[in-house]
Amino acid sequence: MKFGIFYEHQLPRPWDNGAELKLFQDALEQVELADRLGIEFAWEVEHHFLEEYSHSSCPEVFLAAASQRTKRIRLGHGIKLMPPNYNPPARIAEEIATLDLVSNGRVEFGTGESASRMELEGFNINPAERRAMWLETTEQVCNMLAMDPYPGFKGKYFSMPVRNVVPKPVQKPHPPLWVACSNRDTIHLAAQLGIGALTFAFVDPAEAKKWVDDYYETFKRECVPIGHTVNPNIAMVTSFSIHHDREEAFRRGFDGFKFFQFGLGHHYVFGHHKPGRTNIWENYERVKAAMGAGQLDFLGGGTDGIGTPQDLREHLRKFADAGVDQTVFIQQGGKNRHEHICEALELFAAEVMPEFKEEEERRQKQKMDELAPYIEKAMQRKQWMRELTDDEIPTFAAYGAMIAEVDTSNLEGAARIRAERWKKMREVLAKA
Repeated sequence: MKFGIFYEHQLPRPWDNGAELKLFQDALEQVELADRLGIEFAWEVEHHFLEEYSHSSCPEVFLAAASQRTKRIRLGHGIKLMPPNYNPPARIAEEIATLDLVSNGRVEFGTGESASRMELEGFNINPAERRAMWLETTEQVCNMLAMDPYPGFKGKYFSMPVRNVVPKPVQKPHPPLWVACSNRDTIHLAAQLGIGALTFAFVDPAEAKKWVDDYYETFKRECVPIGHTVNPNIAMVTSFSIHHDREEAFRRGFDGFKFFQFGLGHHYVFGHHKPGRTNIWENYERVKAAMGAGQLDFLGGGTDGIGTPQDLREHLRKFADAGVDQTVFIQQGGKNRHEHICEALELFAAEVMPEFKEEEERRQKQKMDELAPYIEKAMQRKQWMRELTDDEIPTFAAYGAMIAEVDTSNLEGAARIRAERWKKMREVLAKA
């Protein structure tokens, strides 16, 4: 099993001067440390207007910065919001390719549709159409990354003419594709489309086994890739805080993880939010006190990643036995301290990760050997966007070339010299 770290960039109130600066700089140091320790993935969300819960509105900037401080760790959009009002499809393709180039081919292209009212209505997106938007734009962005030129598209949610979208990514035909999943229905859809499943539901290992089995059984039977390649993988998130003293691990990480769950519930389920005024941390503190100390099932499970190295080892072994491909740690939540996060990552890498690393190459080879014939059939089922012949690719005249010839005798100085030079250039090109 592989491992990743996950960032919402949470910043509970009160917001002291310099708090956001420290938040981002600490996160970059944590990614740099994870890279040195051999952790394979760093995932960064895209959210807008979700105060305290997530201050990560420009993941492409953070990941680009991380790319210059690391060498091996994979840089994952977890996820990129695909409805066009958030991000025009051509801009997504350009950004993904550029990030792949500056990172030397380390991008994981996670996608999603969004679900919170603050975000969807903030960008004038109809919630009922977000799934259809995601399907349309995800397929077309993959086409833009892989095709030369992109043949153009007239869809329900966006249209664009023939263009060659540049640059192209290092990873061909495009970086590995993922989708955010919060239930078994989206897991099933991910398998049907040949996309890796980034699962953001806190499930126990028994439930995880059902999700994994459903994913791979569906992939084998029904997969028709939405992209130009497939990425059969399941990643599941878990809490994370370890220390040789179990009580200390909980003191360091449990409160932050509970706030992570509470903030999620506030923005997506039960909250009433006044922009710039609601104090989510204060509300959480009131509810936490009412619940009483030590209530480990505050908003459901998910706390099994908190404890001693042996506790975490046993927890991860259950996920590995269930067939989970990657476990992603939520280590930055609430008011968890930077130095405690770093200490936990170092302890994990020293005492827990090695045994899982030892078996990963064999496990991965065995899995891909088993899936190879199913992948071949899946690629045969895909309906490919037709490449244009050279004769079908239209020519577009520059605006200057579309303007009628001007009388250069009426111009003076530099303007006249420039106009005469462009006129001469058009004459030379016409004869060439």
